[in-house]
Amino acid sequence: MTTDGDGCVFHVHVVPRSRRDEVVGLYVDALRVRLKAPPVDGKANNALCKFIARALHISRGDVTILGGCASRHKRVRVGSVSAAEIQSLLPK
Repeated sequence: MTTDGDGCVFHVHVVPRSRRDEVVGLYVDALRVRLKAPPVDGKANNALCKFIARALHISRGDVTILGGCASRHKRVRVGSVSAAEIQSLLPK
Protein backbone atom coordinates (compact mmCIF):
# COMPACT_ATOMS: atom_id res chain seq x y z
CA MET A 1 0.00 0.00 0.00
CA THR A 2 1.42 3.35 -0.99
CA THR A 3 0.32 6.90 -0.36
CA ASP A 4 0.39 9.48 -3.14
CA GLY A 5 -0.51 13.14 -2.70
CA ASP A 6 -4.06 13.04 -1.42
CA GLY A 7 -4.86 9.33 -1.79
CA CYS A 8 -3.75 5.76 -1.45
CA VAL A 9 -2.89 3.00 -3.96
CA PHE A 10 -3.32 -0.65 -2.98
CA HIS A 11 -3.86 -4.12 -4.45
CA VAL A 12 -7.16 -6.01 -4.39
CA HIS A 13 -7.85 -9.69 -5.06
CA VAL A 14 -11.46 -10.04 -6.26
CA VAL A 15 -13.57 -13.19 -5.89
CA PRO A 16 -16.59 -12.70 -8.20
CA ARG A 17 -19.96 -14.49 -8.00
CA SER A 18 -19.88 -14.77 -4.22
CA ARG A 19 -22.90 -14.88 -1.92
CA ARG A 20 -22.36 -11.33 -0.64
CA ASP A 21 -20.14 -8.28 -1.03
CA GLU A 22 -17.53 -8.30 1.75
CA VAL A 23 -13.88 -7.86 2.65
CA VAL A 24 -12.57 -11.26 3.70
CA GLY A 25 -9.01 -10.41 4.73
CA LEU A 26 -5.65 -10.44 3.02
CA TYR A 27 -4.49 -12.49 0.04
CA VAL A 28 -0.69 -12.31 0.00
CA ASP A 29 -0.26 -8.48 -0.07
CA ALA A 30 -3.74 -7.64 -1.40
CA LEU A 31 -7.09 -6.89 0.17
CA ARG A 32 -9.33 -9.88 -0.62
CA VAL A 33 -12.87 -8.82 -1.57
CA ARG A 34 -15.82 -11.06 -2.42
CA LEU A 35 -18.40 -9.61 -4.82
CA LYS A 36 -21.81 -10.86 -5.95
CA ALA A 37 -21.29 -9.45 -9.44
CA PRO A 38 -20.10 -11.71 -12.27
CA PRO A 39 -16.84 -10.93 -14.09
CA VAL A 40 -18.70 -10.04 -17.30
CA ASP A 41 -18.75 -6.71 -19.16
CA GLY A 42 -17.00 -4.87 -16.31
CA LYS A 43 -19.77 -5.61 -13.80
CA ALA A 44 -17.33 -6.86 -11.16
CA ASN A 45 -15.10 -3.80 -11.65
CA ASN A 46 -18.06 -1.44 -11.19
CA ALA A 47 -19.25 -3.40 -8.17
CA LEU A 48 -15.75 -3.22 -6.64
CA CYS A 49 -15.58 0.56 -7.04
CA LYS A 50 -19.07 1.03 -5.58
CA PHE A 51 -18.31 -1.35 -2.68
CA ILE A 52 -15.06 0.41 -1.75
CA ALA A 53 -16.70 3.85 -2.01
CA ARG A 54 -19.61 2.74 0.20
CA ALA A 55 -17.30 1.11 2.77
CA LEU A 56 -15.10 4.23 3.04
CA HIS A 57 -18.00 6.73 2.85
CA ILE A 58 -16.57 8.52 -0.19
CA SER A 59 -17.92 9.22 -3.66
CA ARG A 60 -17.69 6.61 -6.41
CA GLY A 61 -15.57 9.05 -8.46
CA ASP A 62 -12.76 8.88 -5.87
CA VAL A 63 -12.18 5.17 -6.61
CA THR A 64 -10.20 4.24 -9.73
CA ILE A 65 -8.91 0.89 -10.98
CA LEU A 66 -5.39 1.59 -12.23
CA GLY A 67 -4.55 -1.89 -13.45
CA GLY A 68 -5.91 -5.40 -13.77
CA CYS A 69 -9.32 -4.62 -15.23
CA ALA A 70 -9.46 -8.09 -16.83
CA SER A 71 -7.87 -9.90 -13.89
CA ARG A 72 -8.79 -10.88 -10.34
CA HIS A 73 -5.70 -8.99 -9.14
CA LYS A 74 -6.28 -5.25 -9.39
CA ARG A 75 -4.44 -2.07 -8.47
CA VAL A 76 -6.84 0.49 -7.03
CA ARG A 77 -6.41 4.17 -6.19
CA VAL A 78 -8.64 5.87 -3.67
CA GLY A 79 -8.53 9.63 -3.30
CA SER A 80 -8.83 11.53 -0.02
CA VAL A 81 -8.22 8.40 2.09
CA SER A 82 -5.25 7.37 4.22
CA ALA A 83 -3.66 3.93 4.42
CA ALA A 84 -5.04 3.53 7.96
CA GLU A 85 -8.60 3.96 6.67
CA ILE A 86 -7.99 1.25 4.04
CA GLN A 87 -6.66 -1.10 6.73
CA SER A 88 -9.79 -0.43 8.80
CA LEU A 89 -11.75 -2.37 6.15
CA LEU A 90 -10.06 -5.60 7.26
CA PRO A 91 -12.20 -7.83 9.47
CA LYS A 92 -11.23 -7.75 13.14
